Amino acid sequence: MTRRTTTARRRALALAAGGAGLALVLAACSDPDGEGGVGEEETSAASAEIDCAAYEEFGDLDGKTVSVYTSIVDPEGATQQASYDAFEECTGVTIEYEASREFEAQLQVRVKAGNAPDIAYLPQPGLLNTIVTNYPDVIKPAPESVAANVDEFWNETWKGYGTVDGTFYSAPLGANAKSFVWYSPSMFEDAGYEIPQTWTELLDLTQQIHDDNDGAKVWCAGVESGDATGWPGTDFIEDMMLRTAGVEAYEQWYTHEIPFNDPKVVEAWDAAGEILKNPDYVNAGLGEVNSIATQSWTDAGNGILDGNCWMHRAANFYQTQWPEGTEVSEQGDVFAFYLPTDQTDVKPMLGGGEFVAAFADRPEVQAFQTYLSSDDWANQKALATPDGGWVTANSGLDPNNLATEFDQYVAGVLADPNTVVAFDASDLMPGEVGSGTFWTGIVNWLTGASTQEVTDQIEASWPK
Repeated sequence: MTRRTTTARRRALALAAGGAGLALVLAACSDPDGEGGVGEEETSAASAEIDCAAYEEFGDLDGKTVSVYTSIVDPEGATQQASYDAFEECTGVTIEYEASREFEAQLQVRVKAGNAPDIAYLPQPGLLNTIVTNYPDVIKPAPESVAANVDEFWNETWKGYGTVDGTFYSAPLGANAKSFVWYSPSMFEDAGYEIPQTWTELLDLTQQIHDDNDGAKVWCAGVESGDATGWPGTDFIEDMMLRTAGVEAYEQWYTHEIPFNDPKVVEAWDAAGEILKNPDYVNAGLGEVNSIATQSWTDAGNGILDGNCWMHRAANFYQTQWPEGTEVSEQGDVFAFYLPTDQTDVKPMLGGGEFVAAFADRPEVQAFQTYLSSDDWANQKALATPDGGWVTANSGLDPNNLATEFDQYVAGVLADPNTVVAFDASDLMPGEVGSGTFWTGIVNWLTGASTQEVTDQIEASWPK
């Protein structure tokens, strides 16, 4: 597989810079009958703008099929698929997309049964490590064309997350930033509340809101996510680990240089519990503390829209979970602020992302891998996501192609070399822990178990 030429990439980016024109291209490919607001004349004009020269390196793939398995379900799944339209149109390949909320559990079942997809988007580097270790040679090393793209467009740290024992397997796809608190700007303004700048100020504000509103609960939360139930709670713990123990101890935690029940880890869980296990503060509009364990993460924050909830901690991609028509802006229905820290020398940002793993090395599979690792795809994906909620750390992304000011801000944070972005710890831990006992431990903790009990149980589960 040869690398896409610089000239071809620039042609694709020049097309991307057309903005609205390329948006019509994507709409035309995914909606050939003109439904959804794109008329026949617009479709024809937009289709003519596709510059297939940018895809010539991949050759003629007509009649070929590449299967993709992922946890990226609708509505994000729809925009993910739309970002493939130009690639499919120009190469003739068909991308068969399958998404499941039970992805983490089902992927390993399929691998063990010899029924792996051509490509899977792994949300945990720890899962990559587990599969490579337990099923040698099942995941194929990334081709040179993918490695070259990652070397050009990504910080070397990201390449390391897709590498196991010195072999580079998986290129990063999207990226996300998780250290945010969602709120209603109008509720804050009407009440005269300021955005807190430290963790202490955030706790003080929480108590003030509780007191000012006749003992109302302040925070809403939910960690239910099918077979992946518990993962949103791990994000809260990780955010607190960064804020109470610091980045160095955080790295020692996920590499198991310190045990999972180390006092620093216990302190971080207890700090999260100042909110999540406080019956005065949760679960606004939804129930008591234990209701967090059964409340779906996808709509746990909706109480902000109807005034039942004041704050909800969630990642930047929660933007896609708000009901249709919700305005996400500082003057709109909802917005988010940085989850503050009492630290004065650093502002850590908990991050995450997916990694493209290939279980086949046919030419069409490697072609799709290469496309997904390119700046071309990053810009296509941005333009295919008109409602926002997606970013990437790919440096070839033109931030002007992102749909919202919030997305542009997040992309800037991720791309800034001075930002301390700490990758999601549970995603870097062995799969048995990161997407196993850590998840179930969150549920046990929210339904009555103590911090010490839960952290002791998780430590005992760490692979020897």
